[in-house]
Amino acid sequence: MLSHSSLYLSRSFRVLAILVLGSSSFSWLQAQTATAPTASQDPETIDQAWQKASSKYDSQRAALLKDVETMDHQGPFRPDWESLKKYEAPEWYRDAKFGIFIHWGVYSVPAFGNEWYPREMYQKDSQDFKHHVATYGPQARFGYKDFVPQFKAEHFDANHWAELFRKAGAKCVVPVAEHHDGFTMYDCSFTEWSAAKMGPRRDIVRELAEAVRKQGLHFGASIAPSIGGSTTAA
Repeated sequence: MLSHSSLYLSRSFRVLAILVLGSSSFSWLQAQTATAPTASQDPETIDQAWQKASSKYDSQRAALLKDVETMDHQGPFRPDWESLKKYEAPEWYRDAKFGIFIHWGVYSVPAFGNEWYPREMYQKDSQDFKHHVATYGPQARFGYKDFVPQFKAEHFDANHWAELFRKAGAKCVVPVAEHHDGFTMYDCSFTEWSAAKMGPRRDIVRELAEAVRKQGLHFGASIAPSIGGSTTAA
């Protein structure tokens, strides 16, 4: 099922904006050499790329933050608890006994542990770290970004997924549109690190949204920054 904040659109939009802004600099960091081995980049080069990347989307960020601020004070709800206490979940949500929540992204390539592999593979005391070194070599030579070219989604069929979800009895479907790794599963204008621009080169979220709605189900999009998740459904 969806999280308790599932339909707080204004709050979710704010969190989404924060995540996009926070990840965009990191996401563009090595986009020019996304298929190059991590070992080919020295710390100084990476730092220079970071400095350059941090200002690339300044104007878009400023415009987005302005829109968020405006939207936060429009409509029946505001980004505060007193306002949100008045919210009532729609009938379909109260009646939905079963929903599908999906974690699928670049972390599915190593397929070890869980979707927190991008973080845990750099934690020296973790099993993910040990597994990564034993399987792919030191992180300095093979980093998380080196999995991106291997994430092709060549067998992904949104219509097949959606039909299966409907037959299973699900009333709503919520994929994680962007996990804490900063790799968006949708076509994002704030980063080159998206499934639409590298890896599968497909807008996975859009395809799934269209297929799910054709099946008469409700569709949502979730994000998973390191401090927690947020979900919006429609």
